[in-house]
Amino acid sequence: MRIFKIIAVALILVTLVCIPLVIEKESIINLFIMTFLYITLASSWNILGGYTGQTSLGHAAFFGLGSLATRQLWISGFPILPSIFAGGLLAVAFALLIGVPTFRLKGVYFAIGTLTLAQILNITVGNIFPTIGALPVEDLITYQLTPRYFLFLGVAVVVVGVSYLLFNSKVGLGMMAVREEEDAAESLGVSALKHKLLALGLSAFFTGLGGGAFAYYFVSYYYQYPFTPIWSLDMLTMVYIGGTGTVLGPIIGAVFFVVLKDFLIRNVGQYHLIIFGSLFILVVLFLPGGIISAWKKIQQARSRRSKPNMDALTTEGES
Repeated sequence: MRIFKIIAVALILVTLVCIPLVIEKESIINLFIMTFLYITLASSWNILGGYTGQTSLGHAAFFGLGSLATRQLWISGFPILPSIFAGGLLAVAFALLIGVPTFRLKGVYFAIGTLTLAQILNITVGNIFPTIGALPVEDLITYQLTPRYFLFLGVAVVVVGVSYLLFNSKVGLGMMAVREEEDAAESLGVSALKHKLLALGLSAFFTGLGGGAFAYYFVSYYYQYPFTPIWSLDMLTMVYIGGTGTVLGPIIGAVFFVVLKDFLIRNVGQYHLIIFGSLFILVVLFLPGGIISAWKKIQQARSRRSKPNMDALTTEGES
C-alpha cells in the first residue's frame, strides 16, 4: 500500500509538471496556479489551526508581509527566489513578535486578537502605500505564466511535504497533544508554548512564501489587498471544508474551493460569497470533520458490511 501511494504521488507530480507543456490555454494555467496558491495557504494555516488547535483569523498579515517584502525587493533588482524567502522570514519575525502575547489568549479571544493585529497592519499598509503597485515596463514585457506555474507548484509541494513529515513526527504529535488538552500535555512534559510557537513560525513562513509567490504572479494590485481579512477567512474555510488536522483535508478543501468559486463567479457573480458562507455553515453543522471525514465514514461503513461476510465464510470453513 505504501509503494502504491508513492507511485500515485509520483504520477500526479509528473502530470502536474507536464500540464504547462501540453496546455496552451492561459485560463486553465491560471486556474492551476490559483489552486496551488490556495493549497499552500490552506496547508500553512492547518499547521497552526489544525495540528495545534489555535484558530487564527489573522493569517492575512503573514500573507501580506510576504507579498509586500517580495514585491519591494524584486522590483528593486533582487532575484525573485531570495526575495520570496525574505518575505517568508519577515512573516516569521512578525509571528514570533506577536506569538507570546497572543498565546496568552484562549479560544475565541485568540482568534479576535489575531484578527485585530492583522487589521492594524491592513490599515497601516493602506496608509503608507495608498496607490496601486504595478510591475515595471521591462518586467511586463518579459512576463510569462510558465515559470510562475512551476514556482507555485514547487511551493505547494514543499508545504504539503513538510506538513506530511510534521504530521508523522514526534513534534507533530506534541502539537496534536496540545490541541487535544493543553494542561494534560504540559503534565506529560510537552511544552505547550514551545510547540505553539513552532507551529506559528512554520505556518507564518509558508504563508509568507505564498504571499511572495502572489507578488511575483500578479501584475498590479493594491499593496493593502493581501492584508484584507478575506484571505484569512478563505484559509479557514478551505481547511474546515476539507478537514482540519489532516494532510489531505486542506488539499481537498482548496481544490473544491477554487473549482466551485470559479464556477460560481462565472454563473452567479457577486452572490458566490453568500453561497460559500452557507456552505461553510452546513459543513460545520453536519460534517465537522470536513469532506475527508465523510469519506472515512463511507470506508468504515463498507468495512462493516464486508466483515459479516468474512465472518460467515470463516464459520463455513471451520464447519
